[in-house]
Amino acid sequence: MLKRLGAQTVRLENAPHIRAYACVGGKKEGDGPLRAGFDRISDDSYFGEQTWEQAESRMIRDCFALACGKAGLAPAGLDYVLAGDLLNQCVSSAFALKDSAAPYLGLYGACSTMAEALSLGAMLIDGGFAETVCAATGSHFCSAERQYRFPLEYGGQRPPTAQWTVTGAGAVILDASGRGLRVTHVTTGRIVDAGITDANSMGSAMAPAAYDTLRAHFADTGRSPADYDAIFTGDLGALGHDLLEELFRAEGTVLGDRYMDCGVLIYDAKRQDANAGGSGCGCCAAVLCSHILPAMQSGVWRRVLFSATGALLSATSAQQGSSIPGICHALVIEKEA
Repeated sequence: MLKRLGAQTVRLENAPHIRAYACVGGKKEGDGPLRAGFDRISDDSYFGEQTWEQAESRMIRDCFALACGKAGLAPAGLDYVLAGDLLNQCVSSAFALKDSAAPYLGLYGACSTMAEALSLGAMLIDGGFAETVCAATGSHFCSAERQYRFPLEYGGQRPPTAQWTVTGAGAVILDASGRGLRVTHVTTGRIVDAGITDANSMGSAMAPAAYDTLRAHFADTGRSPADYDAIFTGDLGALGHDLLEELFRAEGTVLGDRYMDCGVLIYDAKRQDANAGGSGCGCCAAVLCSHILPAMQSGVWRRVLFSATGALLSATSAQQGSSIPGICHALVIEKEA
């Protein structure tokens, strides 16, 4: 049976169950409004390691172990682990999972990596190629600053449109059996380049990609925003959030209060100095695992559209003045009655 609903969306006939999830964060994230939902907060930005990159890897490893523990699974019992991060060659994920003994697929979707990993993992299970899959990702403010901008010692100034890379990680275990929360639809995004070249304004670079993917999802499924209890993007931040609303408003669609952005939710804009909000692979992963999934389990929302965005740039492309292509992958999570 053909499972495609349109050009970009598939309906999962054997929709995988979310068996367990976990999230780990840094001190700034622990000072934010979602602290209670984190499984572990570290006040040590090095996470007991010697470098920022090792800290990021340790954070992802700890998060992965927590999720496996909640699921009652040994890591070697997983059919696949799909993971990625922001660093060159995705080294923090690879080093975090190198001793897991689980088949590993490394991914890079920038800040959209969690949605990409969940989408591919769900399709692997739906297609009968796996029983149990883990999707994981993370980011670290200090390692991202060193790679993409300037070392912290430089003391560079950040404009209001810039976003703060979240020090956080999230891991979700998907299973072919079980009841509760299920991934039912996947909409794979297309690369959208709006010609934005300012690396300190990634929300404006990614908003057109979010618009493109969400429009495709609604067209493919025949649904509208009103068919969802909540719609999340990540990580557009305050600027990108407002731009996406404007893009939909121009065509006569009002997203309303059901629309939220992970980059806006992760920090307290009035109390914490985070510029336009959060970003990074760990942002939407941490918000998903600390806020969205627990709220769904408690009955706050029954059907959620989770759409993570990514800016597909590198330090080299930014220095050469290239534009910043965006990507957005979306998936539907539903709670069984």
